[in-house]
Amino acid sequence: MYASTTLALNYIRYWLTAQNGKGHGIHSPFIYDFVVRVLNDKRPNPDIKALEDMRKKLLQDNRMLTITDWGAGSRTHQTNQRRVSSIAGSSLKPPKYARLLGNMIRYYQPTTILELGTSLGITTAYMAKASPEARVITLEGSEAIADVARQVFTQTNVANVQLQVGPFDKTLPDVLQQVPQIDFAFLDGNHRMQPTLDYVEMLKPTLQAQSILVIDDIHWSAEMEMAWDKLKADPAVTASVDLFFVGILFFSPDFKVKQHFSIRY
Repeated sequence: MYASTTLALNYIRYWLTAQNGKGHGIHSPFIYDFVVRVLNDKRPNPDIKALEDMRKKLLQDNRMLTITDWGAGSRTHQTNQRRVSSIAGSSLKPPKYARLLGNMIRYYQPTTILELGTSLGITTAYMAKASPEARVITLEGSEAIADVARQVFTQTNVANVQLQVGPFDKTLPDVLQQVPQIDFAFLDGNHRMQPTLDYVEMLKPTLQAQSILVIDDIHWSAEMEMAWDKLKADPAVTASVDLFFVGILFFSPDFKVKQHFSIRY
C-alpha cells in the first residue's frame, strides 16, 4: 500500500492530467457516450435512498465479527476481530462509485454479473437492483461478513444474488465451470498484482466482445499500478478508462485501435 502522501500526490497528478469529466475533448464516440450517459447520470433513483439508509445502519452497527481475510488485508486493521461499523467505514465503496456501478449495469444491461469481494453487500445490492432480471454472482472470503451481506440483501429486497463463500482461488473456478459467459465483473477482493492478473486470466474464456471488467483500487499500491498497466496492455483489451479509484476494461471490437483514457470523476 502507498503512504497516504504518495497516494495524494498521485491523485493530484491524475486530476491535473485527466480529461474533462463532462466529455469535452473526448473524440471516441463510445467513451463520450459512456461519460455523458453513465458517469454523469444523476437522475433520481428511489433505490439509492434505501441502500444509503442501509449503509448508515451498517456504519452504526457495533456487532463484533471474527473474519477471514484471504486478500491483501485491510488498510486500517491488523486483527481478525472487527466491528461491522468499522468494516463499513473502511471497506464499502463510497456512494459515488456504488452508483457508478449501478449506472453501468442499468445502461449496458449485462445478463450475468460477477463480483469478487462482496463485503457487506451494499455494492452488490446497487448492481442487483440496477438490473433485477440479471444473475448476480458474488464471492466473499469471510463467512461472518457474508452473513451480514445476506441480511442486507433481505432487508433491501434483493432477490437476484447468488453468494459464494470461500477463498477466490477455489470459489472462482467453481463458478466459472458453471457459467459460460460473464458480461460484467467487478474485482474488489484482492489488492495484489498477481492474484488480480490471475483472476482476469481465469475470466478470459467467459468474456465476449461486450463484456466489461471493473478493477477496484488500481492506484492502491505500486503493485496494483503495475497490475493495471499490464491489464491495459493485454491484447484482448481494446479500451480502458482510469477513474483513479477504479479502472474499467472494455473488449469491444468497435475500437479499431487500442485506446486508454484517464477521466476526471
